[in-house]
Amino acid sequence: PMPQNHSPRKKQFLDESLKMIHEKGYKATTMRDLAERMGFEVSNIYNFIESKEALLESCLFQISEDFHSGIDHILDSSYSPIEKLKALVSLNINLTSTKPYQVGLLVNEWRNLKEPNLTKFTDRRDEYEQKVRVIIKEGIDNGEFRPFDMDIITHAVLSSVRWIYYWYTDHTEEANPVELEKQLTDFILGGVLSPKT
Repeated sequence: PMPQNHSPRKKQFLDESLKMIHEKGYKATTMRDLAERMGFEVSNIYNFIESKEALLESCLFQISEDFHSGIDHILDSSYSPIEKLKALVSLNINLTSTKPYQVGLLVNEWRNLKEPNLTKFTDRRDEYEQKVRVIIKEGIDNGEFRPFDMDIITHAVLSSVRWIYYWYTDHTEEANPVELEKQLTDFILGGVLSPKT
């Protein structure tokens, strides 16, 4: 992945590129579109990125690793399963509110990766899902969570946090991450907590 410490001009290029991909879709966005958005010749784009595929790949893997880093810290914590689940919601809201267009690539555009990067990405996505399962299983085993089917509860949690992206990008002006975190946490916990918790 590209290093995080971009020059202001390169950061602007990446921000505008991701915004355009969000607006038009990856396949419909051309290098010429990106050049016009930035106000320079197509040939100048290659000072920032070698290809559209390289842009997708680097940004996708970077945001993927951001999620992995976050959930690894959660798993390594001494938190209870309930607190870990709350932290997972917080992680998703923080990354979505600060990097909505990168998260959009995870939701909508990952299928455009070419091999071997597609398999590499889906393997990492599966690893993330397994990390979520660890939190769920721990909560079920100690009685904090209802003894639901692991697949159902894991995918319900993942679908709930993935929804944040759609809501946030449609309601950017009115989105309050603090309120969103509280409401979504209450919603998820309301569904998974054991009655005795």
